[in-house]
Amino acid sequence: QVQLVESGGGLVPAGGSLRLSCAASIRTSSRYAMAWFRQAPGKEREFVTAISGLGRATYNADSVKGRFTISRDNAKSTVYLQMNNLKPEDTAVYYCAAGWVVSQRGYDYWGQGTQVTVTS
Repeated sequence: QVQLVESGGGLVPAGGSLRLSCAASIRTSSRYAMAWFRQAPGKEREFVTAISGLGRATYNADSVKGRFTISRDNAKSTVYLQMNNLKPEDTAVYYCAAGWVVSQRGYDYWGQGTQVTVTS
């Protein structure tokens, strides 16, 4: 069983930055692809970005390209989401996920989420 714990959410003005972290409870975290999803009030959860096990490949949703960057430190079993130039429409609960394949769906393990609120 993989446990994921997100942190780093908060309140930020439009144009600001935040870095989210996701700590995984596994030593061999490089076996897993990792991703970030988000869910805004009244909307379905949506894919944001993903990274392969060794960090050699990343994939981003069009809405965050050029603004968000996913990275990982397997020695620390931690994945990061650097969010720059934040917009009010980025307001959502952000979830970390782990799975066997880098994709926009099909992840097996999920964190509890961290709230990100961007004020205009």
